[in-house]
Amino acid sequence: MRSRLFISLASFLLAAVSLQAAAPNIILIMSDDMGFSDLGCYGGEIQTPNLDRLAKGGVRLSQFYNTGRCCPTRASLLTGLYPHQAGIGHMMEDRGHDGYRGDLNNRCVTIAEVLKPAGYRTYAVGKWHVTKHAFPEGPKLNWPLHRGFDRFYGTITGAGSFYDPGTLTRDDRMISPFADPEYQPKQYYYTDAISDHAVRFIDEHTSAQRDKPFFLYMAYTAAHWPMHALEEDVAKYKGKYDVGYESVRQSRLLRMQQMGLIAKNAELSPTKGDWTQVDNKEWETRCMEVFAAMIDRMDQGIGRVVSTLEKKGLLQNTLILFLQDNGGCQEAIGRQAKPPASNEKTFPVIAQDAIRLDVIPKQTRDGRPVKQGLGTMPGGPNDYIAYGEAWANVSNTPHREYKHFVHEGGISTPLIAHWPAGIPAAQNGKITPQPGHLIDLMATCVAIAGAKYPADFNGQAIQPMEGISLMPAFQGRSEGTRSIFWEHEGNRAHRLGPWKLVAKENKPWELYNMDQDRAELHDLSAAEPERVKAMAAAWETWAARAQVLPVGAWKKPASPLGRKNGKD
Repeated sequence: MRSRLFISLASFLLAAVSLQAAAPNIILIMSDDMGFSDLGCYGGEIQTPNLDRLAKGGVRLSQFYNTGRCCPTRASLLTGLYPHQAGIGHMMEDRGHDGYRGDLNNRCVTIAEVLKPAGYRTYAVGKWHVTKHAFPEGPKLNWPLHRGFDRFYGTITGAGSFYDPGTLTRDDRMISPFADPEYQPKQYYYTDAISDHAVRFIDEHTSAQRDKPFFLYMAYTAAHWPMHALEEDVAKYKGKYDVGYESVRQSRLLRMQQMGLIAKNAELSPTKGDWTQVDNKEWETRCMEVFAAMIDRMDQGIGRVVSTLEKKGLLQNTLILFLQDNGGCQEAIGRQAKPPASNEKTFPVIAQDAIRLDVIPKQTRDGRPVKQGLGTMPGGPNDYIAYGEAWANVSNTPHREYKHFVHEGGISTPLIAHWPAGIPAAQNGKITPQPGHLIDLMATCVAIAGAKYPADFNGQAIQPMEGISLMPAFQGRSEGTRSIFWEHEGNRAHRLGPWKLVAKENKPWELYNMDQDRAELHDLSAAEPERVKAMAAAWETWAARAQVLPVGAWKKPASPLGRKNGKD
């Protein structure tokens, strides 16, 4: 009798362990300011063998969308809501309306907060950028450890030097990369630090918490300005872009057509910039070489994470998702500034243990001025420059527009999904055209983790999820037609089936058929007035419900609270 009881108990415990082990690990990786065609597996010439491998062994979505800007995307990704519903319809300032507070509100929950009650350990590395409180002392209610994460290493603000990032934080305390007793590489480079800490958290998890699944959010700042890259990586791309903008775009278009990412007869939006008229081609090509090197380095780090999963026997049952926060960035940061008169050490030295908060620093720690302006060769620690509108247009091939906008160039992102235990092998390497949005990531995580999305949290009623699980799309099943909406800086859009209604701020609606015209070159609004009317009315109804109104609130002066707590 006792032996039968023991056997029954052992069987129960083994079943319980097996059931718990069946919950997949989830790694959500996001890059910054990259275009739709930059990755090798999305038509680019940049070397991304590790992401290409994940795409070959998983599924790619060809019509997945972000929100067109960094912090609204992060708010939407983390909460499963449209960004205004989470309080971040624009940037990190309080504009006096609930949709534009510049901070995650208490009517939303993060993926980490939802997965923890389901038994998950939760980790975050990289760029946070969903709070205006970005100082060592002061409110931390929306820092990672206060929004469901067990561990964090990264930056609270949205941009900064890759060699000496401002607002660098370990767990709940800001640190200097040069006075950090836990991490002292031979050369500090933020992309590597993000990758290294992701590996470290996985190592620590498997040593102490292996019986639990984990959720890891990796938010790289590559390839956001400034163009900072290690010379060993830049060297791989020397001369690669001497052919100029149009040639690179045409090559990418052809590869994308051959891959099946876009239609065989897809058109190319107009090329920005005339290569024959570029005076300083050495400088211009260097900008793109460094941009490519930044992506290359990120891919190397992702490779180390995948290798760690393999060594620990975790890759089979880990869902890895890769996407980007917005399209290529046309912002001219540093390109039009006046170069410093000297590179001598003209500023006071900044102590190695000092906490830096600056997004665009004026000097390096050793007292050298940060260089900007025409001809400033990017890559090193004392320059600060963006790669420019023409190269952003290349990144967004074949689409129109850029970051900030909700035309395809601003909101189209790759989405790679790799999960051997959950995605049928027959799907490996396939491309699915089903439209999806960031709001779907929460729903996907909840579904596969067996978690319960709460109706209330910490005594506060929580808004329902807006998205749907992407698992049917990953498994080759269609979920039918639904509406997806956007608003950012007055730019607005509504996607329904193949139809997309889109407009720039204070401009009339345009209508495009995405099955025939992803480049948005042939406006059908005049030919389809009833469709425009119906889709516009649906957008207005959504905008009223989702705290988007009043359109234009993003321009209003920041409240005193917003000014007091700074701007990211």
